[in-house]
Amino acid sequence: MTNPIERRELFLAGGSLAAVGLGAGSAAETPAGNPPTPKLPPYAIKPLPLDPQKISGMSERILISHYENNYVGAVKRLNSIADQLATMDYEKTPGFVINGLKREELIATNSMILHELFFAGLGDQSKPGPALEAAMIRDFGSVERWRAQFTAMGRAEGGGAGWVLLTYSPRDKRLVNAWAADHTTTLAGGTPIVAMDMYEHAYQMDFGAKAGNYVDVFMKVIRWDNADRLYDEASRA
Repeated sequence: MTNPIERRELFLAGGSLAAVGLGAGSAAETPAGNPPTPKLPPYAIKPLPLDPQKISGMSERILISHYENNYVGAVKRLNSIADQLATMDYEKTPGFVINGLKREELIATNSMILHELFFAGLGDQSKPGPALEAAMIRDFGSVERWRAQFTAMGRAEGGGAGWVLLTYSPRDKRLVNAWAADHTTTLAGGTPIVAMDMYEHAYQMDFGAKAGNYVDVFMKVIRWDNADRLYDEASRA
């Protein structure tokens, strides 16, 4: 678990959060009258890219539980949904069934992506690199102003469910702090570079209902070299 991993290419060109190979899975029996569904490999479960004993302020217990139940669960759910979609007769299936599965596919896909970013973004206390720092000063006024807004958004979500994301907008060529509910409601076309999980599963085991304490800990363990790399890739695209 402690070795670095070769990360999945989380975002396609343009950085769209949801633009990741939806519908991957194994094509079993294709219903008559429908074109064959391509047989694609299932989504892979990535190893935990950190040592869960070395994230200051977060217990090994909560990090492993978060990884196994929420990240791994999302990947397994996504593959199960993909299998159902691969064998579906779209001409005979009611619209509400199709809509329901496609909605759950989007939620599971983005849960997978954001959890991969969340875990890859935890590490030792550090600070943004020069390019990202300059961008934060340009777009927020100062790093401290960014931090105040990002922290306040996390506290505001305490007791609810969602994400706070530092996101690069290729449309406007700027950074924004984005609110994301249900793993999906966020900036279209944006590339998240820092992801703070505000679902209770991310903090309740360690902090109980004190979501603000979790936010304070998270802000101290952001792995900025990962954010620097993602910002560089997104801003150069």
